[in-house]
Amino acid sequence: MKNFVTPKMYGAVTVGERGQIVIPSEVRKAFQIKAGDKLVVFAKQSGPITLVPAEQFSAFMDQATTMLAKMKVKN
Repeated sequence: MKNFVTPKMYGAVTVGERGQIVIPSEVRKAFQIKAGDKLVVFAKQSGPITLVPAEQFSAFMDQATTMLAKMKVKN
């Protein structure tokens, strides 16, 4: 998936009866989201809902775990 620096409005979505939404095709194309991709959902009660590709989040967590382990060894 590509990273975008400037926020852009892509339109609105409707939540279906089962709580599902459809990500607009322009967003799927821009961020290279394909059927079957896993996204991690982050949200604050008063803030936006954020979707992060699961493999990017996993890579971030691996790096964070490594850095924390190194910090712990130094203490």
